Amino acid sequence: MIITAPKSSQDFEQYFHLRWKILRKPWAEPEGSEQDEHENSSYHVMVKDGDKVIGVARLQNIAPGVAQVRYMGIDDDYQGKGIGRLMMQHIETYARDSNIDEIFLHARENALGFYIALGYKQLKKSYLLFNSIQHYKMNKKI
Repeated sequence: MIITAPKSSQDFEQYFHLRWKILRKPWAEPEGSEQDEHENSSYHVMVKDGDKVIGVARLQNIAPGVAQVRYMGIDDDYQGKGIGRLMMQHIETYARDSNIDEIFLHARENALGFYIALGYKQLKKSYLLFNSIQHYKMNKKI
């Protein structure tokens, strides 16, 4: 497995497709809904197993020294194998190297334990996505 930033158009195509498949398709959202206006100004991370993209995440600068993790997802066949932890370690290293000292995110309720185990603090209930997925704002000083 390799953790890298998508480089080619084929990388980005696979990256966005996995993001849609995990984070939007189960709620019948159209392909393309997994992207927003901050794609070109964010740091993208993907994990590949051979030629297959199996994990994705994005780090978006919000303010000086502050960034947000968004759109994190791991292919169902690879969950529970430490890939998410490796991606977050990669993101935190990149953030420190980029003079970011705080990362925040909005975690789905089912991912709270994952982020807490990585040292993130649950701050508050934030929003309800698709009228069914509760999110919680979390942060970590790095």
